[in-house]
Amino acid sequence: MSTIELPEYAPVPQSATGPAVNEHGYYVGRVERNLYWVTDGGYQAAFLTTADGVVLFDAPPTIGHNLQRAIDEIAAANGVPNKVTHLVYSHHHADHIGASSLFGPDVVRIGHAETKRLLARTGDPARPAPDLTFDTKHALEVGGETVNLAWHGSNHTPDNIYIHLPGHETLMLIDVVVPGWASFAAFNVNVDVPGSIAAPDNALDYPWKHFIGGHLGRLGTRDDLTLHQHYLADIVDNVRTALATVDPMPFYARYGDNVWAAVKAYLDTASAQAAAPVVEKYSGVLGAADVFITSTVFVILESLRLDLGEGLYIHP
Repeated sequence: MSTIELPEYAPVPQSATGPAVNEHGYYVGRVERNLYWVTDGGYQAAFLTTADGVVLFDAPPTIGHNLQRAIDEIAAANGVPNKVTHLVYSHHHADHIGASSLFGPDVVRIGHAETKRLLARTGDPARPAPDLTFDTKHALEVGGETVNLAWHGSNHTPDNIYIHLPGHETLMLIDVVVPGWASFAAFNVNVDVPGSIAAPDNALDYPWKHFIGGHLGRLGTRDDLTLHQHYLADIVDNVRTALATVDPMPFYARYGDNVWAAVKAYLDTASAQAAAPVVEKYSGVLGAADVFITSTVFVILESLRLDLGEGLYIHP
């Protein structure tokens, strides 16, 4: 029987880790006043308790029934209603709202107009389409609390929204910044790379103290978003250097009529060159700085080439 040799990665800095989950597999904690967050260590959701019921923000299937358990725990401790009356969708992806159906047909689901269109196309019974939609802005008012929902253009997905709770000094923006961590594979699998690079700027324009990014184990701060901006800026700078210095012609000469092999070798070489200084700088600063970096750099490199037109040659 052959042994699989797994790669070694840099240790995760303590600053990236969050609270331990309980015996049921979740952690629930107060964000500010009557706003709470729930995590299973991999995904995050949040909920707001009011006199008229609970507003839930996202419903990740990995947390699943623990969402209601967390709500019940807080409601019992504080003597408030435990009924989820509203469910806000950050975007249409199943890994963030795939437990929506657990809350039944009577919940008012709210999301972007594009979320409704995308969910209608999918037809997933676990993700009922939103009942209430908006195009650019919507102020949700429940039990004397206000939640401001806004769409500032595509980023991670075409429908990903900003969820701002001004009375709780909190902003929720999913799958763009993972506090304490480097980006997930392929730059968080973002469909709009320029929009995703710009999204932290939009986020920092809001007044807030607490940030909910949707993944892994802890809340974020404004410093986390600033660090993410520096990380992206370094990637972009290194990609531009690689595009200017890695000559593609030797790869075409080596592989002849196998054009895809030549293209792959060139892009792999340029990506590796751009990734190396980022790994060196951010290992020990961001968790997993060396894990998905090559795929993230590749996606940003291709965006600079194809979206922005950098590094392309015009035949003389």
